[in-house]
Amino acid sequence: MSETKQSIYTGAVDALTQGGVVAYPTESCFGLGCDPDNFPAVEKILQLKQRPKEKGVILIASDYSQLMRYVDDSKIPQDKRYQVLSHWPGPYTLLLPTLNSVSSLLTGQFSTIAVRVTNHPIARELCRQFGKPIVSTSANLSGQPSAKSFSEVEQIFSDKVDFIVPGQIGQSDKPSTIINPLTQEVFRS
Repeated sequence: MSETKQSIYTGAVDALTQGGVVAYPTESCFGLGCDPDNFPAVEKILQLKQRPKEKGVILIASDYSQLMRYVDDSKIPQDKRYQVLSHWPGPYTLLLPTLNSVSSLLTGQFSTIAVRVTNHPIARELCRQFGKPIVSTSANLSGQPSAKSFSEVEQIFSDKVDFIVPGQIGQSDKPSTIINPLTQEVFRS
C-alpha cells in the first residue's frame, strides 16, 4: 500500500478512535460511519441524518469474525449457516440475531442487528485497519438522495464530519439488499 493511501486510512482510523464521524465510499454511495461502541458518535450520526433512533443502523465489517461482538452466532442454526455466509462479501445487509448486550442505538426497535461484510475495497480496508466494524448509513439527510461523490459529501457534511475518505463508490446503483436469511424475508431489494 502506498504511503499516501496509508495516511488516508490512518487519518480515518484516528478520527474513528477519537469518537469522530467519517464519510467513506461504499458499494452504492458514500456512507457515514463511526465506532459502534461509541454511543455519542452514533447519536451524532443519527442527529446529522435526522434519522429516528427506532430505525437502528447497519454495521459493516471486513469479515464475519468482526461481527461476533454484536451477532448472537449461537442462534444461527447449522442448516442456515451457508445461507448466511454465502452472501458475503457483497452488497447484502443481513438481519441477524443480536446479543443481549448490544445497544438499542444500533438495533433500533428490532431484535436483530443489520450487518454486512462489505466488498467495497476502501470500506473493507477501513474496517480492517480499524480492527472492528463501523456504523454504515448513507451520507444524506433522511429522505434526501445519498451523496455519490466526495464533493457531494463535502457540500452536505464538510463541517459536520471529522474525516472524508476519498475514493469512488462501487458499481451498484441501489442501496444494499436487506434480508433476514433465517426467515427469507426481504426488507429492501
